[in-house]
Amino acid sequence: MVVGDASLDIDVLVIGAGPGGYVAAIRAAQLGKSVLIVDKSEVGGVCLNRGCIPSKALISAAHHYEAMTHANDMGISAEGVKVDFAKVQAWKGTVVKKLTGGVSGLLKGNKIQVFNGEAMFINSNEARVFNDQEAPRYRFQHCIIATGSRPIELKPFPFGGRILSSTEALELTEIPKSMVVIGGGYIGIELGQTFAKFGTEVTILEGSKSILPASERDMSRLVEKNLNRLKVTIHTEALAQSSAQTDKDVTVTFTVNGEEKKVTAEYCLVTVGRRPNTDGELGLDLIGMKVTDRALVEVDNQCRTSIPHIYAIGDIVAGPALAHKASYEGKVAAEVIGGLPSIVDYKVIPAVVFSDPEIAYVGMSESEAKAEGINVAIGKFPYVANGRALSMNISDGFVKLIANKDTGILLGAQIIGPEASNLISEMCLAIEMGATLEDVALTIHAHPTLGEITMEAAEVALGHPIHSMK
Repeated sequence: MVVGDASLDIDVLVIGAGPGGYVAAIRAAQLGKSVLIVDKSEVGGVCLNRGCIPSKALISAAHHYEAMTHANDMGISAEGVKVDFAKVQAWKGTVVKKLTGGVSGLLKGNKIQVFNGEAMFINSNEARVFNDQEAPRYRFQHCIIATGSRPIELKPFPFGGRILSSTEALELTEIPKSMVVIGGGYIGIELGQTFAKFGTEVTILEGSKSILPASERDMSRLVEKNLNRLKVTIHTEALAQSSAQTDKDVTVTFTVNGEEKKVTAEYCLVTVGRRPNTDGELGLDLIGMKVTDRALVEVDNQCRTSIPHIYAIGDIVAGPALAHKASYEGKVAAEVIGGLPSIVDYKVIPAVVFSDPEIAYVGMSESEAKAEGINVAIGKFPYVANGRALSMNISDGFVKLIANKDTGILLGAQIIGPEASNLISEMCLAIEMGATLEDVALTIHAHPTLGEITMEAAEVALGHPIHSMK
């Protein structure tokens, strides 16, 4: 390893090339700053390489497989439909490669230096970046930390062998015959449901009273219905205790209401959350940066840490660990560095679960609004009453709008059903702009489309629905 003694100068050092880091780097470069971005893995971070994108590719493949084998109601039957999982994985790889290659091209096009390695603070104005070949030292005017997060590992379930994190699950070369999933949150449900569609016998262990505990019960219930149809076994209020591996399977011991149970499967997938990457050799303690007891970096509304010229974004700061939140914060941090009056505003952060059916929500829920003493108006319209949904052979799902009854201003939206991940964007824009129920109801929506359901839900909340009884 070659270690340089003299420090090189850079305007902005970005640590982490995920959806927060690379966006921050590009925006800072657009604002005329010289930028160095450092990441020990591939550009695109976990999201593009080992999370959001590869998982959605597998989810799409599983959906296509299920659609080909379950279209009898529409008069379509297919025989001999098979899954070549090696080809599925190869196709997934091409999707990832296209996106990461695109990001690399954007970094190069914006004249951003890319260093494949790690970074370690020497002091609050200097850092050493290093890999096996070199270790140059950089003096920076500003720094943006975007190191992301990693799967939480449980002591009784150490990753390795038959016990997987989401990273290893996405790289399996064969469809497992059976799998036990510890954690019924969005990652566990997305991957568990995907493998179940491919034919895996899946058991889900969730510690809460229902799966997807962050979602409203009327939404998680529809996902549970589809899991039951796939013959997925669900244990709620279950506490995973221990594991025992062989070279062929793993046995998980868990308790439900004090009763001990066991389940044996080919693999055990642990999805109980993610841990911020603020430890290791980064050296935040060395420079005296304030970190919470949950290992999150403390920041203000401009993403500044306790050291004013160093910023932190994404999974290492408070709030939901979402790629789009990280990208948003990355732009804010870069613009503040560039002298613009940017601040974070978390009024609108959509969340999506790529379950079947999809779940998407933004803003306040009905219970949250009522807890704040707001007089609420609720509009709920089902997919089954929408022409486009019926023509797609869809019956499960609904759009629910929450508004202030006194002003009509939209406060939140919840959608469950196919294309929920795309439909939620209209509601994000409406809430961001302070739109009212009347604004949504008076907006002409194309027919026949799923988007009409939001218009119909607004009309329900206003008390004059057309395609449902008052």
